[in-house]
Amino acid sequence: MLEPQRLDAATQPFGAQSVTSAADLVRDYAYYRRAFAGQRMPFAFLDLDLFDANIRQVAERAGEKRVRVASKSVRSVWALQRILAADERFIGVMCLTAREAVYLTNRGVGDVLIGYPCSAEADVADVARATQAGGHITLMVDDLTQVERIEAVAREQNVRLPLCLDIDLSLDLPGLHFGAWRSPLRSAEQARPIVKRILASDHLALDGVMGYEAQIAGVGDNYPGQAAKNAIVRALKRRSVGMVAERRAAVVAMIRSLGGELRFVNGGGSGSMMTTRAEDAVTELTVGSAFYSPALFDNYRAIRFLPAAGFAVEIVRRPSPGRYTCLGGGYVASGAPGADRLPQPYLPPGARLDPLEGAGETQTPVSYSGAEPLAIGDPIFFRHAKAGEMCERFTRLLLVSHGQVVGEATTYRGDGQCFL
Repeated sequence: MLEPQRLDAATQPFGAQSVTSAADLVRDYAYYRRAFAGQRMPFAFLDLDLFDANIRQVAERAGEKRVRVASKSVRSVWALQRILAADERFIGVMCLTAREAVYLTNRGVGDVLIGYPCSAEADVADVARATQAGGHITLMVDDLTQVERIEAVAREQNVRLPLCLDIDLSLDLPGLHFGAWRSPLRSAEQARPIVKRILASDHLALDGVMGYEAQIAGVGDNYPGQAAKNAIVRALKRRSVGMVAERRAAVVAMIRSLGGELRFVNGGGSGSMMTTRAEDAVTELTVGSAFYSPALFDNYRAIRFLPAAGFAVEIVRRPSPGRYTCLGGGYVASGAPGADRLPQPYLPPGARLDPLEGAGETQTPVSYSGAEPLAIGDPIFFRHAKAGEMCERFTRLLLVSHGQVVGEATTYRGDGQCFL
């Protein structure tokens, strides 16, 4: 087996400067089979040429807004550092837990926002100690109980902790909640008591405001064979855009009327960059999935990034003509159960899952009748339905550029970390 070298994201050149045309970014089965010859399967990989092209596209789409990288969609410190070093618009990370925030701070990430509330004393105490050591970690709140628990720890640790107020941006219609069930704060008036409580504290600071328009950023609207559903989703998205901007602006105006000074106003996701960046109140966009571009993002009409990450499983059986059984591969994505949560055969083109077996923990049958000759021992290349979740099943990412493996990068799992 070939043994790739681990690379330093800070010194490894930000690639694709040598990519001269769109043709240089075309990938087929033969390209990856040659590049990964000799590697033991299963393995996960990151195509640096496509990854870097996605990074550049995100920076361009952000316009004058800053970008905060969603770590859950990356889950590799090496990859996070490569993104952050690529453009001055990438200013920090949004993670999920206090332990992850402290871990990233200790690995050199300078501006970390925790995307979900954490009020457990031990977690807040860890953040307080990291803050005393010079880190900048912002805690998320949407309830007075969370604020009071954080304040108690901050007072005990004699530190001032920055907080971010999370507001709900879902669209509520009769009989329909279009969006994610997140914050209970759906108006400026609902948020006012929490804002006043934070501003009155000597041990807390209101650092920012965020809202995630999940119904715009996280819902596909271009599924094959679902024209009626796609049309409904697009209409709901259009209706959501104005509501989202109005609600976010109202909360920001309320905070400023109380004398609050915000360091940032965060919004968006990979699927809503263009609408979110148009909001005057927003100062930064959260982007994650765009960097790897998983299979779910093939079902969006308005965006198209390059499939930079994937994994390979080995053909170990050929039970009948045109049917190949692979070992492993059942890396199913979170969310409402459905076929779109399964990993998708990517290369060779035309390979497809068996509808009765799907992708399994021990075996994944694949049907294929194309021109590419396949044999026992050959790889089938898959894309995960979501971006970073693939990294929970692998300890490393093989890094490929210009047709060859040039190194490897550890995932969170490879670093011995498991945060959720």
